[in-house]
Amino acid sequence: MPMIEAPSRHRMPAALAFAAAAVARLDQVVTGHPLCGAFLYRTRLEAVRRQAAVDGHSIDPWHLAAVIEGLRPRIDQSLEPYDRGSLIDAARYAFDGYQWLVRPTFEQEDAIRTAGLSFPLVTEAATLLAGASALHSWLEAGGTRQAGRAALLRFWMQQKIMRVPVPLTAAASLGADVPWAREAWIPIFLDTLAAEAGEGLQLLMTMERAWCDARQAVAGGRRHSRAGLAVDLLAACPVMSATSLACGLDMAVKNAAQLLDRFLAEGLVVEVTHRHKRRLFGLKALTPLREGTAPPRRPEPGRNRGRPRRQRKDESDEVAMPAPVLVLDPFQRRAVDYSGLEAAMAYADKAIDRAQRMLKSLEEN
Repeated sequence: MPMIEAPSRHRMPAALAFAAAAVARLDQVVTGHPLCGAFLYRTRLEAVRRQAAVDGHSIDPWHLAAVIEGLRPRIDQSLEPYDRGSLIDAARYAFDGYQWLVRPTFEQEDAIRTAGLSFPLVTEAATLLAGASALHSWLEAGGTRQAGRAALLRFWMQQKIMRVPVPLTAAASLGADVPWAREAWIPIFLDTLAAEAGEGLQLLMTMERAWCDARQAVAGGRRHSRAGLAVDLLAACPVMSATSLACGLDMAVKNAAQLLDRFLAEGLVVEVTHRHKRRLFGLKALTPLREGTAPPRRPEPGRNRGRPRRQRKDESDEVAMPAPVLVLDPFQRRAVDYSGLEAAMAYADKAIDRAQRMLKSLEEN
């Protein structure tokens, strides 16, 4: 996100109107959307990345996704021990930030409630200004950023600015080179908030496009085929196993596994765990998660016991060009029945515990 220059006081009404329109547009599209669960998953990863970058930590959001799913993140073994430790510390910091947004601990919950006392109940017309002013006052008094951000999200929900807990926190407004005077900072906060809402809307359109492409690829099959419903579940869930898919479709696990293998062969999904058992799948948009996940440790044939030597990779002079940005037009969404999705998403409650055990094992190793 580009850094926003400090606007003058006369730009406050324009910044407020632009932010209100962007947030309202996102709220209207996301509320009741079939992909809402997967959208929140992606936006939370991106929000944690933004917040960590402003706080001085460079993290890979897909490393965080691997930790959340209980997978071992891929770490380049050619790095020095200090650098590998820094990556693990960054993963822990990112996971803590994710906890503040999604499932805070008891101590974090107390801090969020304390920060919430700084956010007054106001009229709907003044909610954005009140939220910005309250966050500024909380930080000015020495409050922590993480508690203030989490309290801000709850403030948006209480005031019905957002009906879905999309993590809009205007993270870039807390950068080191942003002026901190209240009159100069609040317009920057509003501009940054509008930019985050616009990026969220573009992400949702991209996810819709991937969903529609997958639906079109499986169209034209047998009348009783469940391939279309399977694509709908895969689009709505971040990652899914054959067991979860079988539960959502009310079919045998073996048949669900065969359906996922077919999608994998056709290039509709990716397998993110590098395993032969307990595999997790997602649509092609989760390809970076597979690249950021380390495969299970397996014995190498012909190698003696002990740790192998580190081999440094040669630095390449080639510079990867960024992929062109696609401008997508909105299209008509399909109404899908997700009555069985709750059972398929039941594993999410245990994801935090799995991630904590994963981080602890990484530190011990």
